[in-house]
Amino acid sequence: MADVSKSDTPLKATFRVRLNGETVTLATVGQAYRFISNLSAVEWMEFRSLHDDALVALERAAGNAMLTVQATSALRMLFVRAKLL
Repeated sequence: MADVSKSDTPLKATFRVRLNGETVTLATVGQAYRFISNLSAVEWMEFRSLHDDALVALERAAGNAMLTVQATSALRMLFVRAKLL
């Protein structure tokens, strides 16, 4: 897929993340991709490997909906380690 951030492919789980006092709902590949790519690299530095894995998994899932399970798992691992869930 040319633009992952516009993907409407649903994730296998909906994530509700609290950030700066607001709840952000992530239900599609595009929403999740925008969320983790819009925060600065410094904010993800501690979780660099998990962040990179999640980005790659989302890029693959945008092109092949069969890969949403892996993308959802990668996001879950990133968010749990970052204590966002």
